[in-house]
Amino acid sequence: MRALRSVLTLGLICITLCLAFEPRAEEGSNDDTVNPVPVFRDDILHELGIFADAVTLIDANYVRKVSPKELISSALDGMVSSLDSHSEFLSYEQHMKLQADSMGEFGGLGIKVAIRDKVLTVISPLEATPAQKSGILPGDRIIKINDKTTEGFGLDDAVDLLRGRPGTLVKLTIVRGPERDIKEFTLKRAIIKVQSVRYSLIAGEDIGYIRIADFQRHTPSDLNKAMRYFIKNRIKALILDLRGNPGGLMEASIMVCERFIKKPGVIVSTKGRFEGQNAVFRSRASRVYEGFPVAVIINEGSASASEIVAAALRDNKRAVIVGSKSFGKGSVQTVMPLKDNSAVRLTTSYYYTPSGRIIHEKGILPDIITPREEAVLGTDNEEEAKDVLTPEQVLLRDADILESINLLNDRGRYESLLLGYPLETGGSG
Repeated sequence: MRALRSVLTLGLICITLCLAFEPRAEEGSNDDTVNPVPVFRDDILHELGIFADAVTLIDANYVRKVSPKELISSALDGMVSSLDSHSEFLSYEQHMKLQADSMGEFGGLGIKVAIRDKVLTVISPLEATPAQKSGILPGDRIIKINDKTTEGFGLDDAVDLLRGRPGTLVKLTIVRGPERDIKEFTLKRAIIKVQSVRYSLIAGEDIGYIRIADFQRHTPSDLNKAMRYFIKNRIKALILDLRGNPGGLMEASIMVCERFIKKPGVIVSTKGRFEGQNAVFRSRASRVYEGFPVAVIINEGSASASEIVAAALRDNKRAVIVGSKSFGKGSVQTVMPLKDNSAVRLTTSYYYTPSGRIIHEKGILPDIITPREEAVLGTDNEEEAKDVLTPEQVLLRDADILESINLLNDRGRYESLLLGYPLETGGSG
């Protein structure tokens, strides 16, 4: 027992010394300034000593034998997850799975989820996936997966249960809305493939319509293809639909913004604890799509990269936003491997709009707010309607799109909203 405590204490001291001599400790370079590092080091040593005592007591007295690895992993899990809802400890298996998932397809339901107020919450169901077809909505709180409570779940715990072999069934129990209605869904897993960009020409209005479902590596080139089609058809305005878009690659969202914002316009800023985490991302484009008004549609399922695009186009006076308030997922997570190939995923910075507003947990408020209950297709059976209506006619039954068309056809109102939104700070890093 003494040997275990000695090993723990020695290891923790080594970690503490490494922390104490990180380069950032040199911030107080003035000789007259009190250096906070010794106090910080003493505090850490004191707290780590208490931690070592607790591990020793558990090892000696707990009702069953628990391995040191299990104890430390559990401690790391609790410590990191207590920081915020997006930070977490990844075991070796979870870290390897994360790397594998980023390389290819997977069987799942097509749900983008987050932990909000300690509850597993749907950001958005992806388009044309089992989740969307079954009626899962943004904001639904998943309280059980296959009758197993999600209380205390991390994101990886949820993903492990939601994903699986295509064709297998998953039962979800959700709580919906302020009335806290409980609903159950049984969904069949499928290979998730999302078409990033869908587009159409709205009949009779000469208004182009582009729907971006998420931001993938090929999204900017798909957008270019759509825009060439619209320019050939001489559109007079454009609707960019980002509803239900949970985000994706930040680089792709920046490149989409560059299609509409000339250099050196600010697209987004990141701010963290240290200077190296601060950055300002500006447009590098000298030629952009211009000469026509743009309306961007968002809702509570629009998050992360889609919030970056909406805010950047509005702050640079290139678009007016229609719809409902976005999700508010504006933080950057960095995966940092540990020596045993486990890892910690830590929130390292926050996104800020070009006007200096924070996105995280605030969201983007549209210029024109359409009540959520009205912003749906005007039919009781959407699938039946699609069998008898053209794609353009289906779009024209949507309240958000109708509001956008009315706005784009009223140039005076559009210009008033566009120019009335202040660009306060020009973005700072």
